[in-house]
Amino acid sequence: MLDQVHKDDIAAVMRELGTRARAAAHKLAIAPTETKNQALAAMAREIEARAPEILAENEKDVAAARANGITGSFIDRLELNDARIAAMADGIRAIAALDDPVGKLIAEWDRPNGLTISRVRTPLGVIGVIYESRPNVTADAGALCLKAGNAVILRGGSDSAHSARAIHGALKAGLAETGLPEDAIQIVPTTDRAAVGEMLSGLSGNIDVIVPRGGKSLVARVQTEARVPVFAHLEGLCHIYVDKSADLDMARAIVVNAKMRRTGICGAAETLLIDRAAAETFATPLIEALEEKGCLVRVDHDMIDYARDREEASDADWTTEYLDAIISVKLVDGISGAIEHIGKYSSHHTEAVIAEDHEVVSRFFNEIDSAILLHNASTQFADGGEFGMGAEIGIATGKMHARGPVGVEQLTSFKYLVRGTGQTRA
Repeated sequence: MLDQVHKDDIAAVMRELGTRARAAAHKLAIAPTETKNQALAAMAREIEARAPEILAENEKDVAAARANGITGSFIDRLELNDARIAAMADGIRAIAALDDPVGKLIAEWDRPNGLTISRVRTPLGVIGVIYESRPNVTADAGALCLKAGNAVILRGGSDSAHSARAIHGALKAGLAETGLPEDAIQIVPTTDRAAVGEMLSGLSGNIDVIVPRGGKSLVARVQTEARVPVFAHLEGLCHIYVDKSADLDMARAIVVNAKMRRTGICGAAETLLIDRAAAETFATPLIEALEEKGCLVRVDHDMIDYARDREEASDADWTTEYLDAIISVKLVDGISGAIEHIGKYSSHHTEAVIAEDHEVVSRFFNEIDSAILLHNASTQFADGGEFGMGAEIGIATGKMHARGPVGVEQLTSFKYLVRGTGQTRA
C-alpha cells in the first residue's frame, strides 16, 4: 500500500523490486508479439472499466494540490477526466498496433570469409522511469516498455501518487489476464525520496537505464547521482521564430496554439521571436492574439513601441520554462538573430520556424541543434503519439542512443548475430 514502507526498509524493498523486475525481463524478452499485444489490449480494457475508481483516486490528488495552492497549469497536468482516460486506453491500443521492434533485422551483410553478420533489435532489460505530476505517464511508460520487451519500475511523484497507483492496478490486471509476469510493470510503493536514490544506484545492477520525466531539479538530480545510463528529458524551453516571409494569419494561429492549447506540457512555446524587419506588421497582431486567449506577454525592451503597457522581460525570462499562460517576446535580426538567440538559450527540445522563404527554413533546420524542429507547425506536435509512436516516455534532449520522442524503438538496443560454416581466425 502507498507509503506503508518504513524508512529503514526502503533499501531492501527497492532491491526486491529490482530482483523481481530482472526475472520478469528475462520472460518478456522472449514473449511472443501476440501475447504482448493481448496484454496491452487487456490493459486498455481495464483502464476503461476502472475509470470511476481512477477518477476518484485522481480527485484525491487534485484536491490535495489545490489545498496546497498549486498553480492552475500544474493542476492541468495532474487532472484526469473521462476524455483523458479514454485517451490513455486509446494510446495503449495504438502501441499494441505498432510493429514489434524485438528481433527486428536492422542490417545484414556478408564478409569475404563467408561469415554472415546480422544486427537485430533486443530489449534494454529493466527500465526505471521517474516522473512527477502526469498520471498518464504510468500507462504510457508501462505499455511502451512492455511492447519493447522490457520490465519497468515506475516512480511517480507524490502529487499524483493515488492516480498512478490506480492506473497501475489496471495495468497489472491486464498482465495477469494474459499470463505475463505481473512484475513486468511495478510501481514504487512509497513516495519517500530515498527510493529515488536507490533507483539511481541501479538496484544492485538490476536497472539498465533511467528515464527521468519532470522539472529541471529532478533531471539535475538524476544526471548528478545516477550510476546507470540516463535518457535525459530536460525542460522544454521551446521557441517559435516568425520570419518576415511568414503568412500572418498562419503565424497567428500557430503561435496561439503553440502557447495556449495546453500551457503545462513540455512542447508549449515559451519564447516568441519576431523578425525585426516585420515588426510593424506582425508584432501587435501576434501579441494581441495571445492576450485575447488570456496569455501574459512579457516583451523585450526593443518592443516597447509595439507593446506599450506590457511587462518588460528580464534576463531570467529567456531561460524560464513557464508551463503557464506566460510568454516572452523578442525582436531579432532575421534568421541569423533567431539562430543566435536559440543557440544561447534553448534546452534543445523543440523549436519552430514560420516562414515561406525556403532559404530561411533551410538555415533553421541546418543550424539549430534541437531534438525536434518544425516548419509552419505548432510546437505542441512534439509528442510521441503525434509522431505515430503510440505514446512516449519522454522527449530525450541528449544525443546518445535516443533523441526526441522515446517510443518502443528507442527502448531497444541491438546485438550482432554472426553465422559461419566452420570459420576459424588465423
